[in-house]
Amino acid sequence: MSNTHFVDFQKFISDMQQAGQKWVHSLSGAPIPANTAELQAAWLKAIETIGSFTPSKTGSEELDAMQAHWNAEQQKLMAQFSQGSGQSAQDKRFQGADWQTAAQYRLLADAYLATSQSLLQSLDAVNLQEAQKKRARFFLKQYLDAIAPSNFLATNPEALRLALDTKGESLRQGAENFTGDLAKGHVSITDETAFEVGKDIAVSPGKVIFENDLFQLIQYQPSTSQVYLRPMLFVPPCINKFYILDLTPENSLIRYLVSEGHTVFVMSWRNVDTSLGNLTWDDYIATGVVKAIDVVRLVTNVEKINTLGFCVGGTLLACALSVLRRMGHDVVESATFLTTFVDFTDVGDIDAYIDEAFVATREREVGQGGVVKGSDLAFAFSSLRANDLIWSHVISNYLKGSKPPAFDLLYWNADSTNLPGPWYCWYIRNTYLENNLVKPDRVTVCGVPIDMSYLDMPSFVFAAKEDHIVPWRSAYASAASFGGDVEFTLGASGHIAGVVNPASKNKRSFWQHKSSSAPLEASADQWLEHVEEVPGSWWVKWVDWLAPYGGRKIPARNLLGSHQFPSIEDAPGRYVRAKMNEQH
Repeated sequence: MSNTHFVDFQKFISDMQQAGQKWVHSLSGAPIPANTAELQAAWLKAIETIGSFTPSKTGSEELDAMQAHWNAEQQKLMAQFSQGSGQSAQDKRFQGADWQTAAQYRLLADAYLATSQSLLQSLDAVNLQEAQKKRARFFLKQYLDAIAPSNFLATNPEALRLALDTKGESLRQGAENFTGDLAKGHVSITDETAFEVGKDIAVSPGKVIFENDLFQLIQYQPSTSQVYLRPMLFVPPCINKFYILDLTPENSLIRYLVSEGHTVFVMSWRNVDTSLGNLTWDDYIATGVVKAIDVVRLVTNVEKINTLGFCVGGTLLACALSVLRRMGHDVVESATFLTTFVDFTDVGDIDAYIDEAFVATREREVGQGGVVKGSDLAFAFSSLRANDLIWSHVISNYLKGSKPPAFDLLYWNADSTNLPGPWYCWYIRNTYLENNLVKPDRVTVCGVPIDMSYLDMPSFVFAAKEDHIVPWRSAYASAASFGGDVEFTLGASGHIAGVVNPASKNKRSFWQHKSSSAPLEASADQWLEHVEEVPGSWWVKWVDWLAPYGGRKIPARNLLGSHQFPSIEDAPGRYVRAKMNEQH
């Protein structure tokens, strides 16, 4: 390892630590903490000055009690120095043998966890509004995660042992990994050379049959001799690429639905550059979703089609359907929504980033035109689970010098897309900030007042129990705003892994109401009281639900496109291959 790389690597570690320390310093005005005792004192002062709020007398007494408790905990830890017990044995960051068998490292981890717990509890004694308190807790947790002893070479016994065992090779490789990530501008979470779009993933056969500046429309080749009359249109998230629905063949929802006799069309959104930086939410509805619905109907010569929206693609689809139905157009037979927000009352930890000041700033910066970088959005979402999605990879890649594994889902997660500024600003103001989509007639889209009760077609709504991006209770509340019959299903796992649960692997489980014909309960928790757990993939239940809305069976549509919409190129098309760093 060259001296230059070593200096860069050490500086990176130091910068991470100092960034967190300066955050507490900026709040409290106290000197930058040098140890956990100073950190405790700095934070106690900081929480008295957050937003110019001061604790009540009772709050001050609580803080004094917390500080006394923290001091007692530290003394207890010292007394247990030679014993193999403590909080660290329950925290996956510190469960390794090197952490638990070496008393000094176990003490370090236990002291860190005790201090973290004390600091987080201290927020409960502060006279802040709940939203402000939640935001302070989020950023404090971000800071505490960043300064964990596991994140630094000098205080990570596993990394130190590996460095000794490999005679420094792990450090050399770690520095090389860091230099590569520095050039890419993000922490690698998977081997980004292991897959190629159109070769290893997104390989379901099909043709691009339509394109405009905003999206390409892909029609997939049937794999059955007969297909349902009504086709299916997938509306994927525009913040990511569509091939989350078409990963490796065994993980492809598109391939599975085709194998069940459905004619499948998918929108592939453009990874926008500065020339498209003026596109608006209305553009994505009119020139995007509504246009795709029209083309699918014309190509297949049907009056009504089935639709599916995933994540923000579901939000776009819901708006488009509200517009169409309010205008009197009855062109959609059914709608499926996967991990989708419409009701943004509770958005989880992401609301720590979004307030009036943040939105107003972004509106000044890009609201009239410009591009929001996909890398910025990807980092914001990763920070919601920083230990799993950021720091674990820092430790593995840089401190231990490991190469990230090849994983199709993580490859997709790292392949983010840029967004046009006006679209982004309209979205965050009217959803996360003001929650306008579930307020009838509060906003207009394409000149039409939005009212979700106009979604009177049957809907299948899937949420994931451990979803940190769309909390499942919010997905339930969103479903409750629709005007038609809703089949709500709760799956195991998170935002992506919950959705990508192939029927062939028969893993995980899902929860459904014990009565197949019951309407939605008044609340998500009431619904949960009447569910049964079903082992296996929700995909199987979904295709059974979808079948009646497909209509009669007809001979397979082997000619893709039509005279009006001839084939342009093979799937997955050009748009999906464009990378973020190619857009500037």
